[in-house]
Amino acid sequence: MTTTLRPPVGALLRGWRQRRRLSQLDLATDAGVSARHLSFLETGRARPSREMVLRLAEQLDVPLRERNDLLLAAGFAPAYGRRGLDAPDMAAVTRALHLVLAAYEPFPALVVDRSWELVTANAGLALLTDGVAPHLLEPPANVLRVSLHPEGLAPRIANLPQWRAHVLHRLGREAHLTGDPGLAALHRELTALPGGTDRSTPDGIAVPLRVRTGAGVLSFLSTVTTFGTAVDLTAAELSVEAFLPADAATAEAVRHVAAGASGEHSGSMRPVDGGGRP
Repeated sequence: MTTTLRPPVGALLRGWRQRRRLSQLDLATDAGVSARHLSFLETGRARPSREMVLRLAEQLDVPLRERNDLLLAAGFAPAYGRRGLDAPDMAAVTRALHLVLAAYEPFPALVVDRSWELVTANAGLALLTDGVAPHLLEPPANVLRVSLHPEGLAPRIANLPQWRAHVLHRLGREAHLTGDPGLAALHRELTALPGGTDRSTPDGIAVPLRVRTGAGVLSFLSTVTTFGTAVDLTAAELSVEAFLPADAATAEAVRHVAAGASGEHSGSMRPVDGGGRP
């Protein structure tokens, strides 16, 4: 039998503080404790209470999943549950996701989990996945891999170096802020893919996604929606990524394509994956 040794809570707290680039004095001041006491907690000379762990985690903006890890390392039970989207008490979350996705139609919008795996999407997503290799869309499909893979959306992205730089920067930042080894591994994988990078400042207000389609080159701006008050791991780690038209021509083209396809498909929503892959 293999036993996994959990790092002491003090070392974990120190790691999060350093990741946030805070001194002991900065964190102690923000949390309302003495720098001496914080030092004792980090070195193991003092044991934090459950309330202290949660207070420091809040100040350090530690993700809920890792807050549970801190509690376990300190000898306490986890504070945040994790339920699948098919659980009865997650029905409100599922309804909210459907409402948000439907509101964005006919423009593409999708729900992803913390690992950037696709959970569900509206009918508009087909505009972006057209021509993507089927194996990339098999569950659990990773939307960042789909976007940058040579067999994915990448060949159709007119500004691939610029978009790729944006995606890699965002993913790298998330991997650093969360300390998630899975995100770090995904960042290494996607960095090794071809496509180049262009880190120049975009002309507009944000980096657009410019996609070649049968209706011409369409330009989108992405937005992100999250459950800001979630206390369940599954809900907290879900986000809605929507692609809205960056210009009037794109808006008109997408609406035209959607109008032509409306008679061919019944329903506009892909089913929510019951597991939620938290």
